[in-house]
Amino acid sequence: MLTLDRETKPALHYDDLNSSIKDTFAAIDRFELQAVEQIRLMHDERMYRIAGYKNFSQYCQGELHVYGGYRRINQLLGASKVIVAAGELGPQIKNERQARPLLRLVKEPEKLIAAIALALSSNPEPSESDFAAAANIVAPMPRVRKPFHQEPLVPKNQEPLVPKNQEPLVPKNMKVTISSPSHPRYGESGVIEAEAPNNSQQIVTFADGERLLVNNTDLDAAIVSDSTERTYPKEYSEAIAELKEQHKLELERLEQELRIGLQAEVSARAEAQVSEQIQSMHFLYKEQKEQNIQLQQRLDEMEGLRNLKIENQQLHQRIGELEHALLERPQQQWGNTMTQQATKVLNKQVKQALEKTIDLRSLALEPPKENATECLRLMGMALKNLASAMNNTQALEAAALILGTSPTRSAIAIRTEQLQLLPQAIREIRQVLAKPGCSWQDFCTVAQHYEVIKADYWAELTTSEKELISALNPKANVAMPIQVGSIVCHADPYHTLYIARGKVIQDLGEQVVVAWDNSQDEPKNTSIYLKNELRFPGSN
Repeated sequence: MLTLDRETKPALHYDDLNSSIKDTFAAIDRFELQAVEQIRLMHDERMYRIAGYKNFSQYCQGELHVYGGYRRINQLLGASKVIVAAGELGPQIKNERQARPLLRLVKEPEKLIAAIALALSSNPEPSESDFAAAANIVAPMPRVRKPFHQEPLVPKNQEPLVPKNQEPLVPKNMKVTISSPSHPRYGESGVIEAEAPNNSQQIVTFADGERLLVNNTDLDAAIVSDSTERTYPKEYSEAIAELKEQHKLELERLEQELRIGLQAEVSARAEAQVSEQIQSMHFLYKEQKEQNIQLQQRLDEMEGLRNLKIENQQLHQRIGELEHALLERPQQQWGNTMTQQATKVLNKQVKQALEKTIDLRSLALEPPKENATECLRLMGMALKNLASAMNNTQALEAAALILGTSPTRSAIAIRTEQLQLLPQAIREIRQVLAKPGCSWQDFCTVAQHYEVIKADYWAELTTSEKELISALNPKANVAMPIQVGSIVCHADPYHTLYIARGKVIQDLGEQVVVAWDNSQDEPKNTSIYLKNELRFPGSN
């Protein structure tokens, strides 16, 4: 039973409580009608015989007595017949009570559909009384004339000739017809072949061989009985009362369990929907965050390119100004050479550019601490543009030193194109490492496209990313020792000897002596290093 604590739940409103009560009863009616198909299967297939029941009525009384027994099951089967016969209007019948007054019209589907339509026209949500009124309008019930009953000619102070506990005076093999419209076998005839079990019911055998216990009031024959109720001994009456009480408690328990189950199902469904929405929001947030990171990287790249473009425009503008100044002078005044003033202006610009170039060369020996590789790359590209614009050898050498290549225009151009791939290489490698279940083959597939700038992108990776790549390498656990004769390079990517090669000429234990550029005869190129400061060429 539904109990309410008015002190602990003051926010409960009438509308909510009323809607909950209606929904619960509607669910009970719906579940009852859903059980009809299974009941019909049990009846048609006669599966009750497997449990030892002789007929369907015994099965209902033995197994389904808690739910109303055979009488209630017959009512549900009758309601199912009405819903099927109604066709498209069948869903308008919500429960068995509404179908009960329409049961007598099942054999006349036209009248049945007309009665339902009439009830709906008068009330969009008709009740059982609306359906009953519509059925009487479409097919009025014939009036059954009650048999004449004469009082016994017995003095008042004399006992009647028939004792009160006399069994009904019904002859055997009497043919009777079901006259009650609410009975599932309304209009069918049967024969009374057995003695009545009580004063209010008869055992009727129908043409299909099924024997049913039918109330006297549902039969068209006049069944004579002085008492309307069967009398039981005291101990039987107490047992029946106890069974009724148990039945009532069981119905209340089932009602409460059904209500709790429905509420739990609604709550679980709501929680599942909320959880699904939260997961979807987390996924969208993660995607948005990754897109923001990619956009920021792209903006940084575009900002660097824009600065280079501005510098180039300024240089071209200055060159254009100088060329324009030369063209404005008459040819006879300039002759084949420039004037001292133009030469002085040009030399001043070249001197300033060279001074800046010489200052920039010092960055190759000591790079900045934050984003060193990217900073050096941009400065090297700027020096390369400056050297190309002014045809200056010192700027070309400074650009080659910063970019780590030969001081030729072709070598610097190739190195510049390689370094322009650096942001894309780092982005693709990090995307591969971020995938779940990344393997060494996946990493190699991407890394082989950027093998020429391996040292550059390796310097940009974080320590955790380097450790992850080392763990993926199946040959990472096989470490070759640095010993005499080994060809090594410096392990620090910001060191001037990071690209240079050297040979170990002496092993001092934890330290080794390295002769750089394979010049063992020149002591000035020989230095002592810890073994962890060195690496093999091509390794990271």
